[in-house]
Amino acid sequence: MSDSYDLNVTPVTSYTPTFPHDYGPNPFIIDLSKDAQQNDYYRSTLWTGNQLQLTLMSIPVHELIGMEVHPDHDQIIRIEEGVGLIQFGENKFSLYDQYLAFSDYVVFVPAGTWHNIVNIGNEPLKISSIYAPPNYPRNMLQETKTSEPVLGNTL
Repeated sequence: MSDSYDLNVTPVTSYTPTFPHDYGPNPFIIDLSKDAQQNDYYRSTLWTGNQLQLTLMSIPVHELIGMEVHPDHDQIIRIEEGVGLIQFGENKFSLYDQYLAFSDYVVFVPAGTWHNIVNIGNEPLKISSIYAPPNYPRNMLQETKTSEPVLGNTL
């Protein structure tokens, strides 16, 4: 018995998501690296489910996220474009580890770990970030670091 598959399907590469928009909790396929590089918002939820969430971020040149901790959330951060200085610490005043991260690097941040990312490159730092469980409301958009987040992606 041979396996055969109907390959008459629409190629994934023909699909282009509309930004900003949260596509969760529906099944969803994208070219994450390409779409993260096209994102110019400081933070946008791209997919929010019941157990995890994907956000995209664009950090301006020489800017930083700021020391933060997620007591109940694990986080996976992928550098999609640019160069970042990744900092870890036991509290926001004590950084015990610092690492350089380049495009395609992945950073794992366990719940309860203080961390920061500084854009040390000459172009916006584009990252994607997965939180488990979700950390932000569905359909959340923040245009700049200092702007108030809005719901419904209404900018």
